[in-house]
Amino acid sequence: MLDALTAIAGPANVLTGADMGSYVCDWADRPQGAPLAVVRPADTDQVAAILRLANETGTPVVPISGNTGLAGGTQADGAILLSMGRMNAIRAINPAARTAVVEAGAIIADIHEAVAEHDLIFPLFFGARGSALIGGALSTNAGGSNVLRYGNTRDLCLGIEAVLPTGEVVDLMRQLHKDNSGYDLRHLLIGAEGTLGVITAAVLKLHPAPLANATAMLAVRSVSDALGLLNRLQRETGGAVQAFEYMPRAFVEACVAQIPGLRTPFESAYDVNVLVEVGATQPRAATPGEDGQPPIAAQLEEALGALFEEGALLDAVVAQNEAQRNAMWALREASAEITRLNDPVIDNDVAVPLDRMQALLDRIAAIIARHDPGARDVSVAHLGDGNLHFTCCPTRPDPDLMETIHTEVEDAAIALGGSFSAEHGIGLRKRDSMARHKNPAAMAAMRAIKTALDPNGILNPGKVLPDP
Repeated sequence: MLDALTAIAGPANVLTGADMGSYVCDWADRPQGAPLAVVRPADTDQVAAILRLANETGTPVVPISGNTGLAGGTQADGAILLSMGRMNAIRAINPAARTAVVEAGAIIADIHEAVAEHDLIFPLFFGARGSALIGGALSTNAGGSNVLRYGNTRDLCLGIEAVLPTGEVVDLMRQLHKDNSGYDLRHLLIGAEGTLGVITAAVLKLHPAPLANATAMLAVRSVSDALGLLNRLQRETGGAVQAFEYMPRAFVEACVAQIPGLRTPFESAYDVNVLVEVGATQPRAATPGEDGQPPIAAQLEEALGALFEEGALLDAVVAQNEAQRNAMWALREASAEITRLNDPVIDNDVAVPLDRMQALLDRIAAIIARHDPGARDVSVAHLGDGNLHFTCCPTRPDPDLMETIHTEVEDAAIALGGSFSAEHGIGLRKRDSMARHKNPAAMAAMRAIKTALDPNGILNPGKVLPDP
């Protein structure tokens, strides 16, 4: 098998033993199994050849991108770990059509830089964008901080190219906004976590870059008050709010205490802190006036001033320059680092309807008080889209305690009409949750699709779908 893989990808691109290095650990340095080899194809033809070989021999294949996942999706015992890192070309940018054609191994931050030269953005932003690859983001339907305005990764993709387990190439690289020619295989493969096919390239949807941003940190009495504030700001800015991020006091205090250089913009401590950012794409809202301030910033300050007078706002700090804006975002994007710095930690990724976030937080507080009153809740949320990243530091490393809290938080989200997985995917970690919560008919349909496309079960086996 190793000889055959070497013949396809070349000796320098078939790694075994110690040479597999960081490929076999996730971002948090947790082991991801013992692969047969790491194989680094150079193009779609090589991916197809590798999958044909694997399908004929019954060898499992686990695709891997930037390895920044959080759900155990790249566990690869005895498998070919298929790294997409060499397929990293940004093939074309079409400013007129506002599209970019990229290979699956392109780093998301590199895509941001490339399209910025054309005054455009690919609005997928999250903390790991400097190492995450677009293929992985597509495979997990990643979210991030701009979902409120631009949608998930699925909403930012017009077309894909993918290789099926049989080695057949599905070419769906259309730059069309409308295409009703049968089943939408593009959307089926996006978010499938590499269980149905290996995404090798994509056509991405671009947007005009904001000409100016207005960013502020707000303090409010409750998350429910924050939601009312969001709706008010959306109305007054014409839907220009592009991020609305929740950080509780415990999270802010943990960041300031544990990560050098981070600080809160407030002189006082508040229980509910919200980072809001509004982006202006119209010149009249972005061109600075005589005071040097763009109208979008003045509009935000005026709206916040009115809310403060009404008692809906406890405090607010508006970023006056890019350095202050970056400092506010650095605080929010420290959430992954806080998770890594604390041990033990219970983490979960759930979603609820926007108007039920406060109820979810209240239920979580009751769960923690019931099982481990001394635990610290350092959760954060993409409040504008209802996604909570639950993170709790328990007082003791008790596996039963941690599993109980994890399960009850999921159950609380489901009871409020939510989901047990918002944007991190299923991988290995949430297969039991799938078994508990997924509609049986939906589960049967997914198993039928998996069997039809991957009858030998070689692609990312054991992930997403629980055992029958």
